Amino acid sequence: MKDTLKIDIVSDVVCPWCNVGYKHLQKAIDELNIADQVEIEWQPFELNPHMPEEGQDLTEHITQKYGSTKEQHEASRQRLVEAGANVDFTFDFYEGMRIVNTFDAHVLLEYAKKFGKQTELKMRLTTAYFSERKDVSKEEVLREALVAVGLNTDEALAKLQDDEARYEVQSNKQHWQNLGVRSVPTIVFNRKEGVTGAQPIETFKSILQQFVEKV
Repeated sequence: MKDTLKIDIVSDVVCPWCNVGYKHLQKAIDELNIADQVEIEWQPFELNPHMPEEGQDLTEHITQKYGSTKEQHEASRQRLVEAGANVDFTFDFYEGMRIVNTFDAHVLLEYAKKFGKQTELKMRLTTAYFSERKDVSKEEVLREALVAVGLNTDEALAKLQDDEARYEVQSNKQHWQNLGVRSVPTIVFNRKEGVTGAQPIETFKSILQQFVEKV
């Protein structure tokens, strides 16, 4: 029996390029027909750890954080819309779209891992935010996502009030930062080699082949 290739994806729910990067990685895995040899685990990263409960206008936030002009921001959105279309994902950017706090979402993703539902919940939350104009910091939206992937909603939402569960996510987040993760997506193979950004499918295939040949 072959060993499993462990892939850690350090990511945030509201990171658009994280979604594109994952889709490219998944396509590479599918094309190499190695899904049965791969185990994916999502690791927490907050793009905006101090984001207040009410969130912030996305355009305003990007302009302040990165110093980009409105024109540059619009061009970046268009690149994302095109990149999403290439992997059958809809980025629906709209006037008044807000960036939100994602810590609670990460708590639920950690819970989902125990049931093998982490990737499914991650994709549901990402779709809710980018394609359905939903606020993934709100409990009702989180509840909808939990129901959609078949998780125990009451048990999962109770984790949001659990100090131990919240500490676990914070500790895990700090672990990856201590290892030098400063941008997402960061994708790490067997805890040995990592790449950042939404790499092309062929790049992922090349990396995957190297590791699969060793296991």
